[in-house]
Amino acid sequence: MRVDLFDFDLPEDLIALRPAEPRDAARLLVVRPGESLEDRIVRDLPDLLAPGDVLVLNDTKVIPARLHARRARGAAVAGIEILLHKREGASSWRAFARPAKKLAPGDVLSFGETGSDFGDAAARVVEKGEGGEVVLDFAPLAGPDLDLAIVRLGEMPLPPYIAGKRKADARDLSDYQTVYAREAGAVAAPTAGLHFTRDLFERLAARGVERHFVTLHVGAGTFLPVKVEDTREHRMHSEWGTITAETADALNAARARGGRIVAVGTTSLRLLESAVREDGTFPPFSGDTDIFITPGYRFRAVDALMTNFHLPRSTLMMLVSAFSGFETMRAAYAHAIAARYRFYSFGDSSLLFRAPTPIDTDPREERP
Repeated sequence: MRVDLFDFDLPEDLIALRPAEPRDAARLLVVRPGESLEDRIVRDLPDLLAPGDVLVLNDTKVIPARLHARRARGAAVAGIEILLHKREGASSWRAFARPAKKLAPGDVLSFGETGSDFGDAAARVVEKGEGGEVVLDFAPLAGPDLDLAIVRLGEMPLPPYIAGKRKADARDLSDYQTVYAREAGAVAAPTAGLHFTRDLFERLAARGVERHFVTLHVGAGTFLPVKVEDTREHRMHSEWGTITAETADALNAARARGGRIVAVGTTSLRLLESAVREDGTFPPFSGDTDIFITPGYRFRAVDALMTNFHLPRSTLMMLVSAFSGFETMRAAYAHAIAARYRFYSFGDSSLLFRAPTPIDTDPREERP
């Protein structure tokens, strides 16, 4: 499938650099395939869901995963930016390095300022892959000691379309974290969840809408552009996730009584679709997923999806097109741009309902 089918022009001034205040005051575009689009706000969510529906939220917590390092080879010293994206072991992380061309296996990176508590923190490059990806070993730092060092040394990893316009600051420590974040390990926020407040949760509960949590540690691969021209050639980076037996049982009970499963964010949706059985029931799950959803995919787990507005040519733009239909989402994004919705991580949101049957790509695409 051609990647350029998922391209569109977005005015720069529609990229949100800060979240709405309060969080649930963000706009919400309601998309029901075959029906008119509806302009609402996130605070209206209880009116858009029914008693017995279930929200599934990703409780991952963003860590300060952007690190600044020095690589020394004799007198030659180079500055390297490291973005951690997936833990590989007690002392090792998979990461993206920039500029990666200045690194080779065996190089040692030093972190922190000389004389600081973590001035001697270092990592060895044990593997170098494609696209600037490296594997770093921080031994002897490991486990909780390494976690603490990362917190002390790292910066909040704002997405590049925000970081390119302003520096991360103290406000981002709370702004770029959901109010229910619990399980540390993500290097990008599950941004659909940024819109929720304690008050909104109380109103949803009063409506009879349940909420249950899963964990998917979002990796930095979510920011990577799709560089190929055909979706069949794109490689997804894997991310670790878990669905507890308690959550699986609650989702199965909701499905049995006719309640809808509403994923908050594409991360929750991808984890649920990775775990679901052929008959639509959920087992407990723990492991990696690299699921790549494009038009034609048959959804078994999720009935509705709350999600922000995504980048052109991105895997997430492909996912929402698969979920609600290619033409439906083209029209929805055209409306959002014309109505000046705010885009991306700190932007406005949408509530998408699933198309009744899998819808393949745009009929104008040339087929072999």
